[in-house]
Amino acid sequence: MNEEKQRHRKIQTGLVTSNSMDKTVSVSVVRRYQHPLYKKVVRKTKKILAHDETNNCNIGDVVQVVETRPLSRRKRWRVQAVISAVETSNA
Repeated sequence: MNEEKQRHRKIQTGLVTSNSMDKTVSVSVVRRYQHPLYKKVVRKTKKILAHDETNNCNIGDVVQVVETRPLSRRKRWRVQAVISAVETSNA
């Protein structure tokens, strides 16, 4: 019984809102839920910092982030994959 337990890490999908930091992106994650009393669908936005090792995320990209160990004071997520990238034109 020397098998290591595989921990299930949380995975979120969000939109990159800032990439001005080195190896860090700011990601907006939108959560939708129904209000318990009024039954209206409510949108809540949470802004998280994620580690981007290769600095290849741009503003407007949809990325998938995964929970990881604390990397800095506010950074507890890392970019796992870029789902859809925004085309940048260098005109």
